[in-house]
Amino acid sequence: MTDPKAAPEANRPRSALIGELCAEFVGTMVLILFGCGVVAQVVAGGDLTKPPGGLGDHDSIAWGWGLGVTLGVYVAARLSGAHINPAVTVSLAAFKGFPWSKVLPYVAAQTLGAFVGALLVRWNYTEVLGHADPGHTFKTQFVFSTLPGNGALPVSEWGALRDQIIGTAILVLLIFAVTDLLNSAPRANLGPLIIGLIVVAIGMAWGADAGYAINPARDFGPRLASYLTGYHSAWRDQYGDIYFWVPIVGPLVGGLIGAALYKVLITRYLPVAGPEVGRTPTPE
Repeated sequence: MTDPKAAPEANRPRSALIGELCAEFVGTMVLILFGCGVVAQVVAGGDLTKPPGGLGDHDSIAWGWGLGVTLGVYVAARLSGAHINPAVTVSLAAFKGFPWSKVLPYVAAQTLGAFVGALLVRWNYTEVLGHADPGHTFKTQFVFSTLPGNGALPVSEWGALRDQIIGTAILVLLIFAVTDLLNSAPRANLGPLIIGLIVVAIGMAWGADAGYAINPARDFGPRLASYLTGYHSAWRDQYGDIYFWVPIVGPLVGGLIGAALYKVLITRYLPVAGPEVGRTPTPE
């Protein structure tokens, strides 16, 4: 989740952008395989009201998503910087010099990766989801995409939008801090692990109002996959309102807010000597 401009453009192969897009595709797909996979296992894989019948709980979900982020970042980091999140890509373009010309290709690759990952989860858990929810309703819809109040609590779409703005602002602010080489960035290639722990923490502290999508590709790609495979109410929430825009707009706005806060409150006061802020070291 850093800017991938680690080497001058003249020294990079002509297929560099293709490689970056492949990395974003695979990294985001890995994220969804673990994230949606763990939710499917917890929600549909057993009766959680009758232990030990249940296959996990809320903490399993938080850790599954966090580890999915960590592993996705490790997969993509060398080639693309492992944004695996359009909110991160847009924030890097706005505040760290990531080329705007690459934003739409990156977002498309991330969304496609999330879509394919969700299709694989949907295919693999076909029987389990069908048993738990034969009508493919909101009961198992949030295996793939988020709902206000997780489909159960009295949260409106505007409350969910507020939650997504705040949650993604936290995420991007902390990503900027962790990847800033002028700050106390983690060493020994531990950055992806720390970023995964950030997602675990957000899931445990900010998951009730809107399911902590904090990533437009993570929500839209699986939402589309579920719609095409039988979840015909996927675009709406449990109140019948059009909802899919909330986990897109909220994270994009929140990411810019988090990046701006880091830029204004932290970056301007850091020492100027040393590596360029937010860049990965140039390979020898």
